[in-house]
Amino acid sequence: MIIMATTEPIKDAETIQQIKEYLMIKEDYRMFSLITMGFHSALRIGDILKFCWGDVYDFKNKLFKKYVTLKEQKTGKNAKVALHTNTIRALEMYMDSLPPITAERYIFKSQKSQNKPLSRIQAYRIMKKIETDLQIETNFSCHSLRKTFGYHAYKQGASIAVIMNIYNHSSFEITKRYLGISQDDKDELYLNINL
Repeated sequence: MIIMATTEPIKDAETIQQIKEYLMIKEDYRMFSLITMGFHSALRIGDILKFCWGDVYDFKNKLFKKYVTLKEQKTGKNAKVALHTNTIRALEMYMDSLPPITAERYIFKSQKSQNKPLSRIQAYRIMKKIETDLQIETNFSCHSLRKTFGYHAYKQGASIAVIMNIYNHSSFEITKRYLGISQDDKDELYLNINL
């Protein structure tokens, strides 16, 4: 019997920073941008990997767009996601490191193929290498990016209803599992309420 590890959000802001610093030291601007976009968009990795530069950058006016729009692969629903300033900065740095690009070029292009995006499997392998190299204690994978967004949004006071809507979840139970709320999180709330 195979036991699969559950993907968890990264709850510790210090670990998030370590991941970003690790990628910057390696000058891996592609993965730095992908991870930053994942942490700030709550999108599934399959949707992120499909983005072309024209989806995020207005080549005519030479500036990054405020939003990305997409039809979600899994749900088929349309989504409009604001591009966080951290994501735009990461993409600018990545773009500056590349030879001239076109609107049709995948942002997270495969290094082995001219006209294909990075595969989900390869993105997963890279995440697992990051987990190993940094000795991250949680199961860090592509879905961790999406879950991390929700966890930190929740911890910063975002409404569960808004998080559910962003995730396109049909029930609170699904969102609660996604957020990875632990006994430690509950204890923190119990101990910090001062009436």
